[in-house]
Amino acid sequence: MVKVRADHPIAADGQVDIDAWIDRLNKSHLQSDTSRTELRRAAELSLSLVDIHADDDHSWGEDFSCFRIGLEMAEILADLQLDQDALIAAILYRAVREQKITLPEVQNRFGDTVAKLVKGVLRMAAISYQRNEHEDRVLGSQAVEQAEKIRKMLVSMVDDVRVALIKLAERTCAIRSVKNAEADRRRQVAREVADIYAPLAHRLGIGHIKWELEDLSFRYLQPDDYKRIAKLLDERRLARQEYIDNLLELLRNELRKAGIEGSVGGRAKHIYSIWRKMQRKGIPFSQVYDIRAVRILVPTVRDCYAVLGIVHSLWRNIPHEFDDYIASPKENGYRSLHTAVWGPENKVLEIQIRTQEMHEESELGVCAHWRYKGTDTKATQDAYEQKIAWLRQVLEWHEELGGDPSHLQDDLRAVNQDRIYVFTPEGHVVDLPRTATPLDFAYKIHTDVGHRCRGAKVNNRIVPLNYQLTNADQVEILTGKLESPSRDWLNLALGYVNTGRARAKIQHWFKQQARDKNIAEGQALLDREFKRLALLDLDFEELAHKLHFNTLDDLYAAVGASDIGVGQVLNAAQKQLDEAHPQQPLIPLKTSKSTRQKKDSDFYIEGVGNLLTQIANCCNPVPGDAITGYITLGKGVSIHRQDCNNILQLQADEPQRIIKVEWGETPQSFYSVDIVIEAYDRYGLLKDITVLLDTERINIVAMQTLSDKRKNTVDMQVTVEIRSFDELSRILTKLNQLPNIASARRKH
Repeated sequence: MVKVRADHPIAADGQVDIDAWIDRLNKSHLQSDTSRTELRRAAELSLSLVDIHADDDHSWGEDFSCFRIGLEMAEILADLQLDQDALIAAILYRAVREQKITLPEVQNRFGDTVAKLVKGVLRMAAISYQRNEHEDRVLGSQAVEQAEKIRKMLVSMVDDVRVALIKLAERTCAIRSVKNAEADRRRQVAREVADIYAPLAHRLGIGHIKWELEDLSFRYLQPDDYKRIAKLLDERRLARQEYIDNLLELLRNELRKAGIEGSVGGRAKHIYSIWRKMQRKGIPFSQVYDIRAVRILVPTVRDCYAVLGIVHSLWRNIPHEFDDYIASPKENGYRSLHTAVWGPENKVLEIQIRTQEMHEESELGVCAHWRYKGTDTKATQDAYEQKIAWLRQVLEWHEELGGDPSHLQDDLRAVNQDRIYVFTPEGHVVDLPRTATPLDFAYKIHTDVGHRCRGAKVNNRIVPLNYQLTNADQVEILTGKLESPSRDWLNLALGYVNTGRARAKIQHWFKQQARDKNIAEGQALLDREFKRLALLDLDFEELAHKLHFNTLDDLYAAVGASDIGVGQVLNAAQKQLDEAHPQQPLIPLKTSKSTRQKKDSDFYIEGVGNLLTQIANCCNPVPGDAITGYITLGKGVSIHRQDCNNILQLQADEPQRIIKVEWGETPQSFYSVDIVIEAYDRYGLLKDITVLLDTERINIVAMQTLSDKRKNTVDMQVTVEIRSFDELSRILTKLNQLPNIASARRKH
């Protein structure tokens, strides 16, 4: 037992009683001794991190805050029926964030799941830090857009619904705790909660958290309006809720008398919602008729109108405050009956009546509350809404069964998350395709920034311009004084730009350059590529004509201006050589047909010559199935599905007779090409080369190496099988990017 503040909610007689605190939690899923033991261990560990011997009262207060907020977070999550791991992660999260304990220690003591949850919440916290650092730099309509992008960024980072809920609990505790803080600190926390976390709670359907976050944010951001409406309500919220509870019981009795099966729910409208409605409709407080609201769900449309009759027989309706959205649905398909009446004690009451199907359409369909009141456009929100739907699905399942939602992770991975969200140095959020690079980011910010880009920093670390960005990265572009895009940026194999916008901007810049300069640039580019590919005997004038250019200079100018890519020129050169050498197409030097042959049976069989093939009767694979080959005695290769029981047994008994096979739809010709590599020798060089070729699915036919220990150099000749000049160009480009490679080219 440790002495703490006597007024702390878990303190009894000035002492922390952890067992008593556990008893206060929602007990529906914490009845086992194991759960209690683990929660006690986590709470005791968090408490042990408090420096009880500190002489500085301020230091003691901050230390204890980690412990206190951890327990408050766990209480919120227990009310949401979250599991033991989530509660432990909540208890320890602040301690990890404040570096009182490390993630590896948490993992060692409480397992991988708890550590993963804490790590996920820390990733979400990074967004808060970025935003707080540059608070109030975005104003007006841009602020709304930026807040929505941050919300989407948060959702895109969440792989487990528990992470989002822990973060919501943490922000709820944070805004509760700033009650006595400086006004600037209160506004800072309130703005973040109002812009990001209250809408996130709303989209997840967690109403009571959303209402608390909205009311507290409103209280600190607009204190005068808050106090004015609170005074107009003339009663505390708890009293309003008690009024609603009594009303619900009355309505349930009336439904039973009428023989109607239905569910009745209600709420006392919170202060921020009242103010927002007054602002949106431009009405005074006296005309807000849904301060107290009731929703009745019944089986059929006929029951809806029957219940409406019961309501109007009980209380007098307010004129012009009845809407029949069943007979005349809203444009978005929303259906319901709305009426406002003078209820018990002559207080205004709004009642909504709908079927369960209508309710589901309203909450989850095209007319869901957030959809018809939100600002998203369909083009940018599909993936976001899919993930929100998944989060809500997990939450609803969790509330019903109280179990572990981890089995739904595969469903989450199937959600198409095609956008990422990154920060500028000023804290603005930029959304990009998932494969975007710093160069794509630069052109998204401004065309001039892209043209003058010389380098990039991601999270204060220098990275290559083809580095792939991830969610919540902070990106800074390093620029020069002059515009000078590189033609390498347009090389698809190098991966510098992956957005159409950036590519179009670069191409347009080159088009604007002087023709003479474009001719020189284009000629140098083609000469270098043809020399590297050992294509020295081409008729370049004929090649220009094949590409519909009047002169060779016109071709050079088009390449220099990026009107035509080097790959297109290579494809035309390949066709020219095919026509000039019909018996020896593609490569005009020493060539040999690959051992990979197209079989009449529609299989490609690698490295086994001209063996027969047959479909195995035991599993009858069809195109699209993953397949494996087995060399039989006298009957060629038998083709099985990879999950066939027979082939699995044969793999164990006779692995030397198992071969790799693939489905084939169109014949493909492979040609042997010698690549010469000159490099400075180092450990792992050969491995890097072979791994690269394997990744690109390039078959190695032969390899020779000659090392010079005195000069520390190595010369290699690698014979590979390729399909086209375009593929060869890509391979040579990637080989030249490996460390210590001086040059990689096709052998003359």
